[in-house]
Amino acid sequence: MVVRLEEKTKSHPDMSANALTAAIMWIEGVGRAEKVISGEAETNGFRVGLHMMATTPYETDRHSLAVRWLVIAAAVLQVLVPVLPSLGIGERIGSQSDDVRTLITPAGWAFLIWGPLFTGSLAFAIYQVLPRKRDDPLLARLRWPAAGAFMGNAVWALYTQSFGLSAISAAIIIFTLACLLWTYRVFAGWEIAFTRIKRWLVVLPLSALAAWLTAATIVNIAASLRYHGIEGGDAAAAISAGIVIIGGIIGALAVARGRGNPPYALVFLWALAGIYAAGGQQAGIVAVATGASGLLVIAGLITGLKGAQPGTWLGSPDAQNR
Repeated sequence: MVVRLEEKTKSHPDMSANALTAAIMWIEGVGRAEKVISGEAETNGFRVGLHMMATTPYETDRHSLAVRWLVIAAAVLQVLVPVLPSLGIGERIGSQSDDVRTLITPAGWAFLIWGPLFTGSLAFAIYQVLPRKRDDPLLARLRWPAAGAFMGNAVWALYTQSFGLSAISAAIIIFTLACLLWTYRVFAGWEIAFTRIKRWLVVLPLSALAAWLTAATIVNIAASLRYHGIEGGDAAAAISAGIVIIGGIIGALAVARGRGNPPYALVFLWALAGIYAAGGQQAGIVAVATGASGLLVIAGLITGLKGAQPGTWLGSPDAQNR
């Protein structure tokens, strides 16, 4: 939905920012629009001329119960599929990863983050399926890519447990990352300060998952190369360090362009710490690369936060009551 303010009321040209925001939220709450609509919205005693046009495809899914439950199903599947090896179906992902471990494979403890990531995904899935959230404009933008990401994680786990970290597993995780970057882009372009509950149940879980998958995709590609017999030999340490630096640049750019998304930055730093604790202890050049990448991400965080509107991530008194 595209909203454009045509004019402020002539009787009160200095309408407050709160009234303006409320007017925008009022028009966002309208259902699907088939054509251009012009009119006025009244809020806090002021009237605002509005011009609205709904053109985005997500509008068609606002009232789709199936889409909301698809998110639930996908979130549950991504949690259940990794349990299959305990039932005798496939091998644990950790074992498959150990077979093609590289200098950029994080230490085992770093993967404990999947517990909070799964929990956050389920919390988001439950929150977005609530009846009163059916027409929420932010959630309407996130449902399809979130469902794709959760399903991608489930398919990746199923394939990897059965066949290992091959090129196909890399292709699956790239698809999953693309879905999560879609959600990340939505957050970056959202103009209204997030409410406290949305920061915890929407922004945090999806941003954290996007950050981890950014790092995991790089690790998966490196592991896939080794799976297919492509190794760096004596240059392996230098190549690994270069990959870590490239990953750090990607992470820093994502944070800076994402208005300093704190959950993304913190989880990416967690991944770098895991790489430092493993490959960084085997090759000094990898340790230096992880440190440099960490500084890049922190610089991106500071830059992004400077460009963010007040209250974007920490909220404001007004935002908490919306």
